[in-house]
Amino acid sequence: MARSKATLCTWLGCPGLLGCFLLGFLAGWFTKPTEKNPNSSDVYQNARQKLVAEMKAENIKQFLRSFTKLPHLAGTEQNLLLAKQIQGQWKEFGLDSAELVHYDVLLSYPNEKQPNYISVIDDQGNEIFNTSLFEPRPQGYENVTDILPPYNAFSAQGVPEADLIYVNYGRTEDYFKLEREMGINCTGKIVIARYGKIFRGNKVKNAILAGAQGIILYSDPADYCAPGVDAYPDGWNLPGRGVQRGNVLNLNGAGDPLTPGYPAKEYTFRYKVNEGVGIPKIPVHPIGYHDAEVLLRAMGGPAAPDSSWKGRLNVSYNIGPGFADNSSTRKVRMHVHTNNKITRIYNVIGILRGAVEPDRYIILGGHRDSWVFGGIDPTTGAAVLQEVVRSFGKMKTEGWRPKRTIIFASWDAEEFGLLGSTEWAEENARVLQERAVAYINTDSSIEGNYTLRVDCTPLLYKLVYNLTKEILSPDEGYENKSLYESWLEKDPAIENNSYPRINKLGSGSDFEAYFQRLGVASARVRYTKNRKADKFSNYPVYHTVYETFELVEKFYDPTFKKQLTIAQLRGKLVYELADSQVIPFDCRDYGEALKGYSNRIYKLAKKHEEQLKTYEVSFDPLFSAVVNFSKAAAEFHRRLEQVDKEEHVIFAPSSHNKYAGESFPGIYDAMFDIESKADQRGAWEEVKRQISIAAFTVQAAAGTLKEVA
Repeated sequence: MARSKATLCTWLGCPGLLGCFLLGFLAGWFTKPTEKNPNSSDVYQNARQKLVAEMKAENIKQFLRSFTKLPHLAGTEQNLLLAKQIQGQWKEFGLDSAELVHYDVLLSYPNEKQPNYISVIDDQGNEIFNTSLFEPRPQGYENVTDILPPYNAFSAQGVPEADLIYVNYGRTEDYFKLEREMGINCTGKIVIARYGKIFRGNKVKNAILAGAQGIILYSDPADYCAPGVDAYPDGWNLPGRGVQRGNVLNLNGAGDPLTPGYPAKEYTFRYKVNEGVGIPKIPVHPIGYHDAEVLLRAMGGPAAPDSSWKGRLNVSYNIGPGFADNSSTRKVRMHVHTNNKITRIYNVIGILRGAVEPDRYIILGGHRDSWVFGGIDPTTGAAVLQEVVRSFGKMKTEGWRPKRTIIFASWDAEEFGLLGSTEWAEENARVLQERAVAYINTDSSIEGNYTLRVDCTPLLYKLVYNLTKEILSPDEGYENKSLYESWLEKDPAIENNSYPRINKLGSGSDFEAYFQRLGVASARVRYTKNRKADKFSNYPVYHTVYETFELVEKFYDPTFKKQLTIAQLRGKLVYELADSQVIPFDCRDYGEALKGYSNRIYKLAKKHEEQLKTYEVSFDPLFSAVVNFSKAAAEFHRRLEQVDKEEHVIFAPSSHNKYAGESFPGIYDAMFDIESKADQRGAWEEVKRQISIAAFTVQAAAGTLKEVA
């Protein structure tokens, strides 16, 4: 416990030190002499145009083909070979350096001698049905070795037997429905939940809180099959025996479970393997929807409470517990023998040194490891990163250098909990807190092919809008129109439809340590599905053996123009941040965003208007701080520049869904389900405490924007 507190202080620091750092950071930029010649603007524009013109769709295609030929799971020999291949190419491209940086982290693999599977057993304990042990391999990959069977990394080992209960998506509200409205107790039972809506680790956490002794996860066609589309390989839908892999940790940004807050190096103290942070205490196993249909068809108990609990399998979606009629004596048995072990992983870190401000860092990073071939996740991002690095390297070999240093990163073990990126952030935290300007994530460049999706800090809104106006849209029917125009038409913002929608950053990818923990301005951009029309979750074959090069080439981006567009946008973001005379942040947008966030959280609180009066809860300090920040930001914009390092109080992943971002997370979590808290006065005191923390943080940030007396 003491160590956890020390780690928290290490990351957040005291407000006084943070304020001093920010003032010094700003003063350093303002007092740094700059040289300007009459042609500097022309040179700047020409270099940017040259960077983008150098990028080629065919190169991205070839990188994707090369990187997806074999499985490259973190900790395997093939992933190390791929790291060395990328390192060698970065050196050839002309970077100043490209190094492998290793860490020894806890990873998780299936037991080769004891396979994981689910059984239905009769009253004598005989197994009368077993789920599949593997996915049928796609055409052309029949002879590929080292494909691990589907599993959930970091599951507890065990062979529990119990009645089965269907818990819909396994969300907090689903368990509320079962326990509070239907009177169904999950204690001692095995639960089955469908993938989708929230991070799978949250599903496992909720099952543990409900008292379940095991959880089965499956992909329902309602969430992983688009209507009218064939299953892979004839279409891009999920086959019935396709199974989503994934880790089920609840790390909350800790990185390696055995070394939270510290880099997993040889000298680091480690917790015992069974004491690691966020590791579930119950068995977890994923199955395909063909196998899930067998289990769900036999379910007894009450019917699904409403249509939102029904998927698209040919079953009634009864809740249980247990099976119906002649199967009522049968139970479910889980066989999970997954092993956790300390394994070496490797990041590739490339440097392009800045000519004017080499101690200011722009980071472009994305992961390399995949569950199998990684056709979309992450390799559409890794291929784009490779082409961006090649283009920057070409310019460097021709005599150009950015003003600020660019760090390129190929992270390892992202799929196991963002481990490679987090360990590097922990090892370099002090330097990054002082020097990092921005982090641009380069995970998958496509998750659909409908329109652009952007998640970023408000500081980058203007830059993103301006750059997308300069890039041609790759969308059919938008020839000779800008990316901004197609994005705006297809996905306007809800609160102001004169701008395209930009999302808050949550978690689920490698920007987390930099944005949430270090407070570095961050962004991620990629192509996505039609969020209004496409109701399936993510892309259907996510984290399966069917994520192949052919999936991308045949269905998602045959011309590779959408991936080229993302390469151009990511490359331009890095270029602007690294080479512009003044760093292109706009604090005024942060002020406007804070107004929106504070109004939304207040609107949520107003649902409890009587309690607000009873317990004297006031949002006035927060509103006042936001007004002060906005005024300071407007004044600061006149003098130009800078950054806001208070991200962790304004934004965080939702505690109920790691993937989603939440504004003013402390206030939101304090009010979540507050009406059911036994100690109402204590609960509302916590709301008041969180409002105070948020108000102080915003007020302190406003102070850093004011001119030094």
